[in-house]
Amino acid sequence: MEKKYRLMVLAFSGVPFIMVLGNSMLIPEFPQIKSALNISQFQVGLFITAFSISAGITIPFLGYLCDQIGRIKIIVPALLLYGTGGIISGLAALFLDNPYGVILCGRVVQGIGAAGTAPIVMALVGDIFQSQQRSEVLGIIEASNGLGKVLSPILGSAIGLISWIALFFSYAILALPIAAGVWFWGEEKKEPQKQGFKEYLANIKGIFEEKGLSLIATILAGMLVLFILFGLLSSFSDTLETKYHIKGFTKGLVIAIPILFMSITSYSTGHILKKIKKYFKLSIISGMILVTGMLVLLYYMDSLYTYLLFFSLLGIGTGLVLPSVNTMVTSSCSTSQRGVITSLYGAARFIGVAIGPPAFTTLQEISKLTMYFGAAGISALILILALIFIKEKGMTPRKDAQGG
Repeated sequence: MEKKYRLMVLAFSGVPFIMVLGNSMLIPEFPQIKSALNISQFQVGLFITAFSISAGITIPFLGYLCDQIGRIKIIVPALLLYGTGGIISGLAALFLDNPYGVILCGRVVQGIGAAGTAPIVMALVGDIFQSQQRSEVLGIIEASNGLGKVLSPILGSAIGLISWIALFFSYAILALPIAAGVWFWGEEKKEPQKQGFKEYLANIKGIFEEKGLSLIATILAGMLVLFILFGLLSSFSDTLETKYHIKGFTKGLVIAIPILFMSITSYSTGHILKKIKKYFKLSIISGMILVTGMLVLLYYMDSLYTYLLFFSLLGIGTGLVLPSVNTMVTSSCSTSQRGVITSLYGAARFIGVAIGPPAFTTLQEISKLTMYFGAAGISALILILALIFIKEKGMTPRKDAQGG
């Protein structure tokens, strides 16, 4: 890969990294925030909800817009808006007597900014890189996303040693260099194609008429594994404290282990798919079988070491699924339509991450058996849909295409 493309990939990989920090970096400091603002657990949880819902709603609209005016013209302002939301929340916490409402508004602004980050980068990668390089670069993007998930609770705890307020300002500090990197090192593959909204919807309708069930099943697979991963991480975090009495920085390191396995697998899978240029569906199905099987086995695990082993295998399954889904989604349509398709996929990912923890908590309140086997049942259902409906034809990079 040429130097300019290496720098480009470096800048692009910073975008999903900072997006992931948006929620996960705050979670370790929730007790301090709740105490300082004198708010309930439900209210502090709304910091996550406000971010995720605003992002999920905004993503499809920015997807359409980026197809019209260009990807980078959306990504860079979105990163700056993401940082601005953090500044709004931070200043409110510093200077207002009752800052909760303004902090919540800042989180909404951050969510809107996050909507224009990672999903749009996936579309841009799909534009610039073809064939085998697309799979490799999307693997790097997914690994960066996973690395952000691994490091975010550790970074949150470290920054929180200064003050929980510093967390909000850190978003702006991190967003600025990444925005500059995308602006100076990124490039558009071709000029955006302007078209009317009705024509645009007709084109999208055409995609779903041709590849609808295959595309929907592929997106559902990506949404499902993130739903399970984050739901299980939320439950695991409580279990570490209540059952194994592991807290603080050590707990963050233990939680990071399954995500680290997921990140390594994501990168490796993308690299392998780059070389063989096939078996995307096999990778998805294999990963989902592993995820479903591990959910069943985790119910029977009592030792922390064996639980962590099987949870790490579930992370590997997730890492097998996501790069293949990313590649198939970005390859399922033309450049002019890619923004909205990847944005819809990005919205699905946000929804999966957002509903995972409360869904697993609700199932766990019924019983431990209900949580594990209920999740395994949902996973098995999506696995069957994926097995039946996902088709590689027309949804994978052309073998004769050249890398960027």
